[in-house]
Amino acid sequence: MISKPRRQNSYAYKRLSWRIGLVATSLGCCFIPTIGIMRQALTAERIYASYSVVERSISVAALEKYAREGILDEELAVYAQYISPQQLEQLRRVLLTQIDLTPVAVAQFLYTPQGIILLERLGRIIQTEARQPGFYAIRSALILAAATPDGLTPLNVLRQFPTRSIRIDLARSLRIAEQLDRLVSQTAQAIALVQQDAVNAATTQPPIDFDVPDLRERGSFSWNQQTLTLFDPRRDRQFLADIYLPLNLEKPAPVIVISHGLGSDRTSFIYLATQLASYGFAVAVPEHPGSNAEQLRSLLSGVAAEVAQPNEFINRPLDVRYLLNELERLRISDTRFRNINVQQVGVIGQSFGGYTALALAGAQLNFEQLQQDCNRLQDSTLWNVSLLLQCRALELPVTDYALRDPRIKAAIAVNPITSSVFGEASIRQIAVPVMIVSGSADTIAPTLAEQIRPFSWLTTPDKYLAVIVGATHFSTIGEAAPGSEPIAVPPQVIGPTPEVARSYISALSVPFFQTYINNSPQYRPYLSSAYTQAVSETSLPLSLVRSSSNELEQFLR
Repeated sequence: MISKPRRQNSYAYKRLSWRIGLVATSLGCCFIPTIGIMRQALTAERIYASYSVVERSISVAALEKYAREGILDEELAVYAQYISPQQLEQLRRVLLTQIDLTPVAVAQFLYTPQGIILLERLGRIIQTEARQPGFYAIRSALILAAATPDGLTPLNVLRQFPTRSIRIDLARSLRIAEQLDRLVSQTAQAIALVQQDAVNAATTQPPIDFDVPDLRERGSFSWNQQTLTLFDPRRDRQFLADIYLPLNLEKPAPVIVISHGLGSDRTSFIYLATQLASYGFAVAVPEHPGSNAEQLRSLLSGVAAEVAQPNEFINRPLDVRYLLNELERLRISDTRFRNINVQQVGVIGQSFGGYTALALAGAQLNFEQLQQDCNRLQDSTLWNVSLLLQCRALELPVTDYALRDPRIKAAIAVNPITSSVFGEASIRQIAVPVMIVSGSADTIAPTLAEQIRPFSWLTTPDKYLAVIVGATHFSTIGEAAPGSEPIAVPPQVIGPTPEVARSYISALSVPFFQTYINNSPQYRPYLSSAYTQAVSETSLPLSLVRSSSNELEQFLR
């Protein structure tokens, strides 16, 4: 039974949360080693902030005295009158906040291509005493601070900065702030239009029968779970895959593949795998070894040199293809797998897994778009963190990789990265049903650039856009399974009520795959704006649309 909808929060509050999340997360969560410099930009002795011929400064000693003792001296008191007591207290906490990273982990990240780009951006704003870019000074201070007994705190980074002062380019900083404000405003407008489109659509749809089954709850099938060890000799690549097989089926079960995101693993979506299995789907969850949690642990321990190798853009879809080939072989040779249908397959992926899902559905790597967008990657006013990953695909040889798998009949992409690695031309090539799920507070793959605008590019007649207002890039990832070692993400980065976001993924994926993979049209009413309004929670309002209104299309242009 579906519980009745509750009143939603005002969007103004959600927009504020999004703004705070973007500042606090986009360069701090995905790239934790730079957080001290990014948020406070302090120096060993004095900070000089200049705008044209005007310059102001403040001593680090005054900040340290306030941070450790809570005492505002005369110098700091001059500036304190312009901020609230709450902001002052927040400054004090941040100055002493320790980030638990080893010097090896900090150094390893800062020497990756992504770390180098971030340091180049920061170095244009945060300069040395001689007004030179702060690239090397920032990197040195961060690594040395992590190596001291006090650890990596903003205050300790100041002590390790190799010049007596830091100069902040306020003009450039203000340009970044203006760009950020425009992005926040444009995203808010786009989401408001999506929400209004959903409300308008719901008024034309039949009212929800609250006695129908609630698809957030478990289905009627029990299941068992198998783990396969696979080896693809053509790629010299070994990986694991968990298979969830529903029991007591009357006909072969269609297959749903779940592709995890960067830094996750095959246990990250157990909640979804078991949910789909309880509705009669065979679920296959591969672990992508070059972009999983183990890869990030290897990076942070000094074993690996990159967050993910560029060939992961190819290997991930090929992992799925090889897995399906192996399941087809096992269907004939192993009685445990006899009752599956490997010709009727759906795929759902999150983040890098969202890319994987769309590539399998027919979107091709777009090197022309990548070249165009990535030429601007060092522009410090760009706020799309996902480009740091997308642009690594330019290291691949330019060719047609033909990653589409004809067995894939429908795809769901949650927080996907799309804008440059595919672009409009490639997104338009997708012919199967597609659902894109977006979180309005996603600061890694921003909702406007990576989900809302790409949704408008889709030409497949069966397309859906679900927006979870207030959800982050990490809201839909499940809790760690016993025995797994995921990369820890702070609760404030995950965002509020992630269990609600996860329930939405269940409520959307079950009817989507029942409709388009299992050919069960009785589930189609669940794929409506009226249904999503019925299950929407106040903490994370959910909206679903099937097309872009004229107003939204005009706005996106």
